Parts: sequence; structure tokens; C-alpha cells
Amino acid sequence: MDLLYQIDVKVFYFINQTLSNPLFDKFFPFITDLKNWYIAYLILFLLMIIKGGRLGRIAAVVLVFLVTATDQISSSLLKNLIERIRPCNVLDHVNILVTCTESFSFPSSHAVNNFAAALFFSMLFPKYRVWFYTVATLQAFSRPYVGVHYPSDVIGGALIGAVLGYLFGWIALKINTYLKEKKTQITDKYQRIELK
Repeated sequence: MDLLYQIDVKVFYFINQTLSNPLFDKFFPFITDLKNWYIAYLILFLLMIIKGGRLGRIAAVVLVFLVTATDQISSSLLKNLIERIRPCNVLDHVNILVTCTESFSFPSSHAVNNFAAALFFSMLFPKYRVWFYTVATLQAFSRPYVGVHYPSDVIGGALIGAVLGYLFGWIALKINTYLKEKKTQITDKYQRIELK
């Protein structure tokens, strides 16, 4: 366990200090701040409802449950269960680029939420999966870069998020298939009535 922690710390310092440069020091604090994403999230949500057809509307509804689940599982359950202290609160010489809160570190909620969304959207709208995974990866990478998470927090969060995203994506696709079949049955029934 000590060896794994040492590796975690070394990789953390590599990302947080060795890769540090003026461009990244501006870019990743911007990327990691969720307030900078609110408009993009709202536009995506509205596009799903307005332009996404039945699958888009199903995705919008299921997404609400996915976000609730990921937030509760990562922030309310796992963080308080594991109680890992953030690197910015325990390590020396950390390049801290955002506020270092007292909340616990594992898993990274940014990683959980973003990889859950990436997998969920990739299952429903595979044409755009490169964009979904790019955003999730940048968000996740930003966390050790700005000094608030260990790499293992991010990797663990990404895995948890991927499982949840897959589960809710599967549910959304099942609902879509069910409604599609139901509509076909109703259409067939009315066509038979008209033929009589």
C-alpha cells in the first residue's frame, strides 16, 4: 500500500509541478471550474429536448437521475466513507491553482460526473463520443494539475463514473426500445382496424 501511495504521489508531482507552465496554469483552472461549463451544459440539455427526438428527451430525463446518482455516490457516500485527505492539504510544495477545500479527496467527483456523462452520451449518441471523452479527460486531468486530487482519485472516479454511465445509458436505450415497440404495436393495431 505504501508503494502504491508513493507512486501516486510521484505521478501527482509530475502532473502538478513538472508539467506546470504558464499556458496550462491558465487553461486548467478554467477547465476545472464548473461555473464555466453551465451555459454549455444548458445548451446541450435543451438541444436534447428540442432537437434530439424521442431518444434525446429520454436522455434528458435519465440524465437528471444519472447526475443525482453520481453526485450522491461520490460526494455524499464514498468520500465520507473513505475520508482521504486532499494532496493540497497534506503534501508540501503543491502548486495550488484553485481553492483547496476541506472536503475529502477520493473519488474525484469531477471524474465521476464527467466520465459517467461521457459514457452515457457515447452510448446514446456515438457519433460525438470523441468530444464527450475529450471533455471528460480534460476535466479529470485538471484535478491533479490544479493540486486538489491525487491521480488515483481521478482514475477511481473515472471507473466509477464509467460504470454508472453505462448502467444509465443501458436504461435509457431500453426505455427507447420499449417506447419504439409500443408505438409500432399501436400503429399496427390502428392499421388493422382501418383495414376492417
